[in-house]
Amino acid sequence: MSQLNDLDSQQNDPSFANIWQELKWRGLVHVSTDEAELEKLLAGDPITYYCGFDPTAPSLHLGNLVQLLLMRRIQLAGHRPLGLVGGSTGLIGDPRPTAERTLNTKDTVSEWVGYLQAQVRRFLSFEGGNAARMVNNLDWTAPLSAIDFLREIGKHFRVGTMLRKDAVASRLGSDEGISYTEFSYQILQGMDYLQLFRDYGCVLQTGGSDQWGNLTSGTELIRKVEGKHVHALGTPLITNSDGTKFGKSEGNAIWLDPEMCSPYAFYQFWLNTADADVSARLKVFTFLSRAEIEALEVSVAERPFAREGQRKLAYEVTSLVHGVDATEKVIAASAALFGNGDLSVLDEATLQAATSELPSARVDVGGLGIIELLVAAGLSESKSAARRTVGEGGAYVNNAKISDPDAVIAPSELLHGRYLLLRRGKKNLATVEVSAL
Repeated sequence: MSQLNDLDSQQNDPSFANIWQELKWRGLVHVSTDEAELEKLLAGDPITYYCGFDPTAPSLHLGNLVQLLLMRRIQLAGHRPLGLVGGSTGLIGDPRPTAERTLNTKDTVSEWVGYLQAQVRRFLSFEGGNAARMVNNLDWTAPLSAIDFLREIGKHFRVGTMLRKDAVASRLGSDEGISYTEFSYQILQGMDYLQLFRDYGCVLQTGGSDQWGNLTSGTELIRKVEGKHVHALGTPLITNSDGTKFGKSEGNAIWLDPEMCSPYAFYQFWLNTADADVSARLKVFTFLSRAEIEALEVSVAERPFAREGQRKLAYEVTSLVHGVDATEKVIAASAALFGNGDLSVLDEATLQAATSELPSARVDVGGLGIIELLVAAGLSESKSAARRTVGEGGAYVNNAKISDPDAVIAPSELLHGRYLLLRRGKKNLATVEVSAL
């Protein structure tokens, strides 16, 4: 998929020699079980670890990307990952701070399991001595009766402890309250860890720090049932330097699926990173070395106008998620919009994504005169204003300057047989779609 290079070549990187210190330097350790023991464990023989992803949507998002790249880093240090997509926990959903989740149908969840498994697979290596495995918790929960679940698992959980979990406590104090279904989620996640411990010798679970209560439900269950000590690692919740929630764009999550968030929009999200956030984002979301990141930190501090850090960040993360080819198309589209490239070489999906936020208009084939186009697209208030724009050399169609106010654009000039990109001056852009030929 991407810039996730061959596993063996990356394993020689000295940054993975002490993976625990590498994770701390990158700001990926917020809370954990015994830190000294974890550092020793990760520096020793290969261990098996896991992270779970619930199919409560048809795609993973940027919060999940933190965990996917964390899994990748630990695998590069020689350890064996288990990627769990929760076919059973996805039928419930972990408790949100505010309200109950809407339960999706079993068929929907099953379909989404496949989508998420495909996304997880793209970030891990399934070959070699520390090959990853995909697991689905529906495999061990579906055969379990309610009575067996209560007898074998439920009896090890104390209600008082469960009530003190942050997610549960916040809901208990709200008007919404919490259902028994969502209240039981932590038991299911704890059972997952126990099952993976038994089946694969799994001794580490990773997740966001907001999941800490669920993570420790597993470590406690294994201690009570098996008499063994296992570990959990919680990454910090990523926020912007101004305190706002990271990974939201005008209220919408930044999804990893290109159909839900185009590579162009994805790239632009990273390109718009504030200077104060660039360093932290490079550490968490790229595999650049310390030396490379430190050099970019200097550039951001001394030459912020160059936006070198943002451009490198956008390139690296978009390449990881969508591949180098898609990223190069996005960069070409960005340049072409403002006259520094050939619009005709852009595929239709990239062109649509790159122009999706621009003013637009629809005309029929009889309205391709340059004056009419400028007015229809809102780039000129009137025909006389449009004529002035053309006369002053400020009118462009598909990056070609139009000097004749009586010019009519030929249908052969339409991009993909239906689009025109209009520009007035250097920065005022609009698109026109021709509805009938």
